[in-house]
Amino acid sequence: MKSKILILLSILMLSVFAMCTVYAMPNESDWYWISSDSKYSKFYAPDKVTADKFGDTAYKIVAWTRTDYAPEGAQETLTNYGITDISPLQLRYSLAQVEINPQNRMLSYINETFYDAEDKVLWHKDYNPVKPKEMNSQEFDEDFYAIIVDKVFGAGEVERRKAADRWLTLWNNTLEDGSNSSAMADTTTIRMKGDDVIFWKWQVQKNADGNVKEIRFQKCTVNIKQGAGKINRYQHWDPVRQWQDYSKNVDGMYHGFSEGSEDAQALETLKTYIQNHPDWVYRYKLN
Repeated sequence: MKSKILILLSILMLSVFAMCTVYAMPNESDWYWISSDSKYSKFYAPDKVTADKFGDTAYKIVAWTRTDYAPEGAQETLTNYGITDISPLQLRYSLAQVEINPQNRMLSYINETFYDAEDKVLWHKDYNPVKPKEMNSQEFDEDFYAIIVDKVFGAGEVERRKAADRWLTLWNNTLEDGSNSSAMADTTTIRMKGDDVIFWKWQVQKNADGNVKEIRFQKCTVNIKQGAGKINRYQHWDPVRQWQDYSKNVDGMYHGFSEGSEDAQALETLKTYIQNHPDWVYRYKLN
């Protein structure tokens, strides 16, 4: 009986220790300011960043983030989360433990906690399983991702986000009727995998009066050697339907680029960029 009690106590102590390890929150002095606007202020804890590595290259990074909320930001967050029993005036800040895979630009929330001004827990969630989301220009978490990855690699994610040449023009064509078609690649997202270059593209169609008819925001994969590409994800905007996600409608198959097409123009631009920026497009590569 005594041995069983000792075993149970040992298990209980290990469980408590594990819980304390998982939920060990950074101290107030650990927070490093990232950015602020009228809704949110964002911070992370540099001393709490850890990395699992394959050789010398990190493939999993774990970190703590903090978000402080103005009333408008609190309302927006509670609405997005579907939380109705917390007032926006109560929510003052949140802490989250996140996991990052830099090779695929993925960020996942491990757990997240909302607090009031007196540090009382208003809401908590453990994400099991985690739901990775890819970082691009439209994601709230992109600045968290950039500074945390730079803490480990120092490759210039933060600098590239703010660079004047972040957006690479793939084509900009005015047609006979005065309408315009243009597309840009987000160079923060560009990376090579084998012969494929992966990136997010922002494509705009305007009428002859300069009004935007539609926007296509797409994750693209282009095979440089084969001159073919595919769409991985597809979000679309027009003045009537606003933003719609059409990712389920893409076939995920490679299609060859016709000579003289806009995609063929883009291919040549991408080839030049890759040639001129090898360190950037191959960053975080696992050998």
